[in-house]
Amino acid sequence: MNIHDSLLRRTRRHFLSRSSLGLGALAMSRILGDEARASAGVLPAPHLAPKAKRVIYLFQAGGPSHLETFDFKPVLRAGHGKALPKEVIGNQRLSTMSGNQSLLPMAGPFTDFTKSGRCGTEISNILPHTQKIADELCVIRTMHTEAINHDPAITFFCSGSQIPGRPSMGAWSSYGLGSLNDNLPAFIVLVSKNASRDQPLYSRLWGAGFLPSEHQGVQFRSGKEPVLYLTNPDGITPDVRRSMLDTLGKLNAHQAGQQLDPEIEARTAQAEMAFRMQTSVPEATNLSGESDETFELYGPDSRTPGTYAANCLLARRLIERDVRFVQLFHQGWDQHGDVVGGITRQCQQTDRASAALVTDLKRRGLLDDTLVVWGGEFGRTAYCQGKMSGNNYGRDHHPRCFSIWLAGGGVRGGSAHGTTDDYGYNIIEDGVHVHDLHATMLHLLGVEHEKLIYKFQGRYFRLTDIAGHIVKPLLA
Repeated sequence: MNIHDSLLRRTRRHFLSRSSLGLGALAMSRILGDEARASAGVLPAPHLAPKAKRVIYLFQAGGPSHLETFDFKPVLRAGHGKALPKEVIGNQRLSTMSGNQSLLPMAGPFTDFTKSGRCGTEISNILPHTQKIADELCVIRTMHTEAINHDPAITFFCSGSQIPGRPSMGAWSSYGLGSLNDNLPAFIVLVSKNASRDQPLYSRLWGAGFLPSEHQGVQFRSGKEPVLYLTNPDGITPDVRRSMLDTLGKLNAHQAGQQLDPEIEARTAQAEMAFRMQTSVPEATNLSGESDETFELYGPDSRTPGTYAANCLLARRLIERDVRFVQLFHQGWDQHGDVVGGITRQCQQTDRASAALVTDLKRRGLLDDTLVVWGGEFGRTAYCQGKMSGNNYGRDHHPRCFSIWLAGGGVRGGSAHGTTDDYGYNIIEDGVHVHDLHATMLHLLGVEHEKLIYKFQGRYFRLTDIAGHIVKPLLA
């Protein structure tokens, strides 16, 4: 039976209103407790033994250049300034920002690469800390996507569709598997405050779409109030708030019994979670108890709440408290001009903390069952957008091949997957589509992606839509 149809038939209020065993069911619900029901996912159990229990997704919004980070192309460097061969591009779609250029000069990487770790994976020298964790990384050099502009591309990565309004990947994880912690949301979002605001981020990127609203991501902010409207107004005590919620719960229960709308119970669950978060969030977001050695590992920015480094440290704390899915967003990777200065600054902001997060998780015994993903919505072109300025250049959007990395959570560390051509423009072998990445992530969480579905407006939906394959070479 379809999961959604099954849920509708077994909705608690529906069961109580239709069954002659209503009192028995009510007694059972008291025994199980509201928190136990709220923390359960729609799947009775994972489809297979999970390798990962939790996910941290380090989303680098704007499109990091793979040619300056994880995919070294000496042929491109040797041909710097010369026209990119037309047969490399073929009839592929170009963006409107460079599609009308009469000349597309090759832009070789300005930085050198080093064979890093025992595995020898080539990683850019502007990522010196990432080089140190090379043996933990599974670098995918052949990611590809369908969108060539930012908004549809980032929407595609976050929800499996270019169409806004679909559930985000964190929401799907919460819906399917539920929460591991009754006092914190299953899905939490952190946005760097020290990043360039080149491309906007919308809350729909971590929204629940048509899934019950309790599964949407909750954004934590820096400052005195990490979650908006969480604290009690002046004059309202915890006892008053508790009494208000009890009364609201009774009203909602009455309405749900009449309308049989699961969203009413979702709102009640959210209100109860917010009440518990009044205690759990201040404790989780308080970094003052961290050691000087830990702050040194993540870098000096980690002492400033809201920075990328502080958010990486906070992500580790949330994972320790069994939050299911944590997604960090760091903007500023959209280098249409000044790649040299732009990507150098981005790496200086993120490299140390990204590597520290993997190191910290490993030394605390958390990396084995935590999947860490790093990457953006697409890559950058092998040619220069506009005119070169000395040895500096800009790169346009490039969806046909780019690099991301995964670590921990059942992936094969110390490996590089896929091969691109000499120009870093086309995939030669072992391409990985966005749907393939999502299918593999769900597989590592113990979920068969084709079986986690939801019926909406007469159609069955899933994160991977009607595609997606598990990329088995990525698995340990």
